[in-house]
Amino acid sequence: MINVSFPDGAIRQYENGSSAMDIAKSISEGLARKVLAAKVDGQVWDLSRPIDHDVSLQLLTWNEIEGKSTFWHSSAHLMAEALEAVFPGVKLGIGPAIEKGFYYDIDLGDRQITEEDLRKLEVKMAELAKTNSVYQRKEVSKADAVEYFTQKGDEYKLELIDGLNDGEITFYTQGNFTDLCRGPHIPNTGFIKAIKLTNIAGAYWRGDEKRKMLTRIYGVTFPNQKELDEYVTLLEEAKKRDHRKLGKELELFTFSERVGLGLPLWLPKGAMLRESLQQFLQKAQIETGYLPVITPHIGHKNLYVTSGHYEKYGKDSFQPIRTPQEGEEFFLKPMNCPHHCEIYKAVPRSYKDLPLRLAEFGTVYRYEQHGELHGLTRVRGFTQDDAHLFCRPDQVNDEFKKVIDLVLYVFKSLSFKDYTAQISLRDKEDRSKYIGTDENWEIAEQAIIEASAEKGLSTVIEYGEAAFYGPKLDFMVKDAIGRKWQLGTIQVDYNLPERFDLTYIGEDNAKHRPVMIHRAPFGSMERFIAVLIEHCAGKFPLWLAPTQAVILPISDKFIEYAEEVKSRLKKSDIRVEVDERNEKIGRKIREAEMNKVPYMLVVGEKEVAEGKVALRKQAKGDLGTKTVDEAIEFLKEEIDSKRAFD
Repeated sequence: MINVSFPDGAIRQYENGSSAMDIAKSISEGLARKVLAAKVDGQVWDLSRPIDHDVSLQLLTWNEIEGKSTFWHSSAHLMAEALEAVFPGVKLGIGPAIEKGFYYDIDLGDRQITEEDLRKLEVKMAELAKTNSVYQRKEVSKADAVEYFTQKGDEYKLELIDGLNDGEITFYTQGNFTDLCRGPHIPNTGFIKAIKLTNIAGAYWRGDEKRKMLTRIYGVTFPNQKELDEYVTLLEEAKKRDHRKLGKELELFTFSERVGLGLPLWLPKGAMLRESLQQFLQKAQIETGYLPVITPHIGHKNLYVTSGHYEKYGKDSFQPIRTPQEGEEFFLKPMNCPHHCEIYKAVPRSYKDLPLRLAEFGTVYRYEQHGELHGLTRVRGFTQDDAHLFCRPDQVNDEFKKVIDLVLYVFKSLSFKDYTAQISLRDKEDRSKYIGTDENWEIAEQAIIEASAEKGLSTVIEYGEAAFYGPKLDFMVKDAIGRKWQLGTIQVDYNLPERFDLTYIGEDNAKHRPVMIHRAPFGSMERFIAVLIEHCAGKFPLWLAPTQAVILPISDKFIEYAEEVKSRLKKSDIRVEVDERNEKIGRKIREAEMNKVPYMLVVGEKEVAEGKVALRKQAKGDLGTKTVDEAIEFLKEEIDSKRAFD
């Protein structure tokens, strides 16, 4: 017999060799019909795999993330089977599950796939799903795996097999389709009831720009049609909110191939939005004891060798910058922290000087692959709202909690109400990708766990998501339509102070090592603004709106009065424009609404005579007439309150 421990703490005995499906059936037939996979001692398994030792077990349904991931991974295999049926001779790359759905990278030779082809594939997938074909796992020797895919003529699979050893190769078969895969998978194709192939893109094989460009087909599936219908509605809403579309319509930012892909150009309105966000955070930082610093956009190679960034990001950095002096090697900076370490080191520090909080809106550069660039969310040059706190070990807990307070203040001000704090720790198995001692890591990890608990945060722990120099607390935020984004991060670092030999003189007159806290409430200005645009669909709160009000004269003869009103508003630091076009007032109002200007001030003969304006609010309509001073006071009160979205 084997002992099986369940998440609720219960322990039950089962016969050696029982599968997770056997265990599910012993609990209830209803559960057995819903369960998709099992988590055995922290690893996700097929339900059919025999269990031959004492384990902890969680039965995974559609309600669990791992259940959905297994469902979508199996759906990728179903799509691959459909692809081979519809396009004989297609060659397959990889087909993983992703956060929402799955994709498969394929080589169709010279053929271009179309939207019509996607519909054909959906029909074929639905047909194959109804066969209830079982996903069968089989361990295969390397020689047999090579022979199978050699006969099939699938060079991409052969390349993947080349990096594997005997004992770690498995095949999965459903129906007439067999794939190289470590699994796991759902019991059979019949669980897949609703299918939508969503997008076609290009992807270099194994992410290498020097390799062949494959076709990537994205899809999503559900266990019922209702959830798919809801998802399609969400997709349509997401298209309306796409920051790339709204950024162009609202004249916020643009890109130029001459400047370079992934390097955004901020237009005046976008620069105003960005500047407002920066001033907002700078004010909050100064009030809480941060000191502003400025560092160069480049640094000597030795700086990044010392920090470890060269080893970590060297391949993703822009090529060394040429200088007239032979032997000099500079790079565009991938991170701000090494520069801040050098600022700390510039003068001797005492325990009385700590904590020292250095803040910078510093632009950094990383060479993202062409196919990974996406609007403002994935760029090659981005500005971090970066700060580094240097403190004594006894100050870490208090400083970390103060940073949490700052992050939550930012979220509250911008109406991000639904978030989870993710404690990102080292990979349990592979420690090779991290710098520093185990002792320092354990101290840093415990510091984050304790501070998060003391602040009462709702947290989840994710192993393998830490930065290479330290663990971190990442804030996962849901936007207005339920999508999850990673915004804001706090990291505890005992390693960079060692690498840069940072010290302070303690009360005992001896040298001590400070602890470094990295933090960025926005993360990057570019990505944060992209998420903000999509969160509010471009309807920014008044204090952030690039144009806070527009004055609409009913005809040309009221333009002079409109300009007088504009001058008075501008003296009160209200961002205002006048629509001087010779258009009907109805059209001016409609276009101001489309441009998402928060307030409209309509002026005509009556308003001129009485020294007033007719005030309108975007999407809300007429608010009545006010004197110019009353209108200014009304707008200023809302601006100064930093009121979030209505």
